[in-house]
Amino acid sequence: MLVTWAWAGSRDATTASVRRMSSVVESPVVGTVWKIQMTVGDVVAKGDDIMILESMKMEIPIESEVAGTIITITVAEGDQVAEGDALATIG
Repeated sequence: MLVTWAWAGSRDATTASVRRMSSVVESPVVGTVWKIQMTVGDVVAKGDDIMILESMKMEIPIESEVAGTIITITVAEGDQVAEGDALATIG
């Protein structure tokens, strides 16, 4: 699973104002959203299942790579997704 970071403040490592704003959870495969297990506003820990994709008759759990709160879920059950599509945002 690929996690994309958005940063606020300077990218200079010596700047204390650098902080993590959000991470985008992307689809690792082409498939169908089978079941969404979280809703916007839910608090997740690293490793929690957010949703399950179905690809080639296999269930693929999509886990949170970071702890935080679900900010957006950009897909619905039954949606087709491509590899790299944004599924959710955690902040």
